[in-house]
Amino acid sequence: MISNRIRNKKLLDKVCTAKEAAMLIKDGMTIGTSGFTPSGYPKAVPLALAELAKERNEKIKINLYTGASVGDELDGVLARAGLISKRLPYQTNESLRESTNNGCCEFLDMHLSHVPHYAKLGFLGKIDIAIVEAVAITKDGNIIPSTSVGAAPTYVQMADKVIVEINTSQPLELEGMADIYIPEKPPYTRPIPIVMPNDRIGTEYIPCDIDKIAAIVITDIEDNVRPLAPIDEISQKISENLINFLKSEVKNGRLTKELLPLQSGVGSVANAVLAGLEKSDFENLVCYTEVIQDSMLELLDSGKVLFASGTSITPSAEGLKKFKENINFYRDKIILRPQEISNHPEIIRRLGVIAINTAIEVDIYGNVNSTNIMGSRMMNGIGGSGDFTRNAYISIFTTPSTAKNGEISSIVPMVSHHDHTEHDVMVIITEQGVADLRGLSPKERAKAIIDNCAHPDFRPMLLDYFNRAKEGKYKHTPHILNEALSWHDRFIRKGTMKID
Repeated sequence: MISNRIRNKKLLDKVCTAKEAAMLIKDGMTIGTSGFTPSGYPKAVPLALAELAKERNEKIKINLYTGASVGDELDGVLARAGLISKRLPYQTNESLRESTNNGCCEFLDMHLSHVPHYAKLGFLGKIDIAIVEAVAITKDGNIIPSTSVGAAPTYVQMADKVIVEINTSQPLELEGMADIYIPEKPPYTRPIPIVMPNDRIGTEYIPCDIDKIAAIVITDIEDNVRPLAPIDEISQKISENLINFLKSEVKNGRLTKELLPLQSGVGSVANAVLAGLEKSDFENLVCYTEVIQDSMLELLDSGKVLFASGTSITPSAEGLKKFKENINFYRDKIILRPQEISNHPEIIRRLGVIAINTAIEVDIYGNVNSTNIMGSRMMNGIGGSGDFTRNAYISIFTTPSTAKNGEISSIVPMVSHHDHTEHDVMVIITEQGVADLRGLSPKERAKAIIDNCAHPDFRPMLLDYFNRAKEGKYKHTPHILNEALSWHDRFIRKGTMKID
């Protein structure tokens, strides 16, 4: 019954086709949408917008702001149609990535906690229309989000008009899982009253002025979730090294067997690393994170994890099916918050979060590149890794020690792009081992990373570089500048970082 989804009878007059809703979007507009990873993002209206532009042979351009990455029905179709002028703050879509790297789309890579904050302060310009996927609209016009919250509450607050996609494939049982709290702007900002990961501080809906709702589109298009790669031998070894590190922290009295709230980044490696906790001795765990993937659902199933706070449910297709089938089990074990809260430095620091994120490459002094391959080719973006890394109780980066079938070393003399500096990175873990960088000087860090994390094929080359660099005039952070990026240059020219 549509009345269960649209609970104000007057709003039934706003129901229209996706094409009619798309006609509200004009050239030069800035559109803010729901969606955080391929979860809870609008689908019908973007598809209709691309088709409308094709019918009219119009090359309109819009600025597209989301919470993070979204599915192909939004990023992909609009990128291929050439409709995106500027995009922020994070993406994983192949078509959009190509458009960004060939210069057709300007991409603004941002810390995810900053996005709603900057939008409220007016730093990102005017938001013309917010498009939000929902499971229902309340009698007062408030929006009940679906499988993600992201930046949608702020976009709804700031937009002139709101288009709501009621997605009937999303279960009504999602109602009550969201906890929407929007901090005030300075100078009226108050402390965020979260002292435990399961604290509820807001509303179960996104507040919305009912008069802002310009169109409602009924759809049943499911989230186009990504498959997760099987847990391979390298990921398994990284997970084992992580667990052994955490055990040593317990042994040394820096953690208890319940650890502290866990954060894990997105993707197959992160999912595999977290999955290793299933067979560990740790118990009664909690998570304060961004995305809830398959491994976190499995940890909730087993009772290893008691509670998970995030901003998005982002499992594989199999995981999403299981989530929907067992949604009543998860209802009181998961909270979905705005990303401004899930990624807020104040909360991360207060709770003592253990942050586990994935690196593209790490240099011998502990600087991390998590965005740009070979310095210039944008992969996805920094996402929330910076929010958590700088404010974590322990900040951990994981990466396989090599890439491209062993032709690239993930440990290099100098990273080709800096996202996380040596000041914020505490622990590096590869399948080779663990480098605990806490309390180490730059040269001590270099020795720990090379000895423990580098692949044997590249370790002698790294030691040679480091030893020769130490012969230079300045001894604090030794570098040979005309060689520091030669490994990347060699790969670009020859397809390998190895020396002939």
